[in-house]
Amino acid sequence: MSITSSCREMCGSVIHRAGSRSLEVNSPVYGEEMASVSSDFERHCEQILSQTDLLLTHVAHAATDTPIPTCPGWNLGNLLRHLAGTHAWATGVVAARALTPVPEDQVNDVAGPDDEDPAALAARCAENAGHLAATLREAGPDTTVWTAGPGGTTAFWARRMAHETAVHRADAAFATGARYALDGWAGVDALDEWIGFSTSPEAPPLRGPGWTLHFSAGEGAEWFVDLTGPSPVWRRGGGDAAVSVRGGATDLLLLMYGRPVPEGRVEVRGDGELFARWRAGAAFWLE
Repeated sequence: MSITSSCREMCGSVIHRAGSRSLEVNSPVYGEEMASVSSDFERHCEQILSQTDLLLTHVAHAATDTPIPTCPGWNLGNLLRHLAGTHAWATGVVAARALTPVPEDQVNDVAGPDDEDPAALAARCAENAGHLAATLREAGPDTTVWTAGPGGTTAFWARRMAHETAVHRADAAFATGARYALDGWAGVDALDEWIGFSTSPEAPPLRGPGWTLHFSAGEGAEWFVDLTGPSPVWRRGGGDAAVSVRGGATDLLLLMYGRPVPEGRVEVRGDGELFARWRAGAAFWLE
C-alpha cells in the first residue's frame, strides 16, 4: 500500500490506496453514536467546501513557490495541484459510479511552474471542490461505488474528502502562519475515521498483553483501542488503559497525521512507548 503522492506520510494524499481491495474495519458501523448517515453526509459535503475556502484564505497572499514545511519537497503550487486533482479524481469516481479502482494520475501529478498564477490555481481548487460537493449531493449517500477504504458507497467519499481537505488546510496554514483549528464535530469525526482505519487487518501486527490505549478529545469524545487479542479492535468510549492520550480534537488529529503540535497541548500518560509504536503502525495507510 502507498499514499497517492510523493511526499509520503508528512504530506501526500491522506487517501488510502488499496488497489482492488478495501480496508476492513473491525468496529461498529460509522454513525451509530453520531448523527444519521444523511445528516453526516451533508455535513461532509459542506466541509469539503468550507475547508477549501479556508485553505484558499490562508494562502491568498502567498506565492506558489512558498515551501510547505510539513511536506518536505513541496511548495504551495504542489499542494494546490494535489488538492484540486484529488477532488477531481473523487468526482470522477462518483460521477461514473465506478465499481473498480480508478487511476490516480490527477492526484499524483503535482508538478508545475513555480511562477504559475496563484489566482488561477486557487480558482481551480474552488471549482473542483464545488464540482465534487455537487456530484456527491446529486448521488446521495447510499450510491454504490468503488471506495479506497471501508464503506462501498458515496458516503465514504464525502467523509474521506472532507478530512483530506481539512488536513491539507493545516499544511497550508503551517506554510503561511495562519491560525488553524477545526470545529468540534469535524475534528472528532476525523479522529473517528483515523482510529477505525488503524485497526484494519492490513495494519502492521502489534499485539501484546495489557496493550490498550485510550484517547480523549474532551466533551465525551473518547476511543478505546484493544491490542490484546488476535486482532485489534476499537470502540467509542473510555476505560482503563496502558496509555491515555488526551487533548483537543484538532491537536490530537494533527498528532495522528504527523503534523506539529504545540508543546503541552497533548498529554500522554502511561506507556508512551506503546503509543509511539501504535501511532507509527496506525499510519500504515499513508505510506
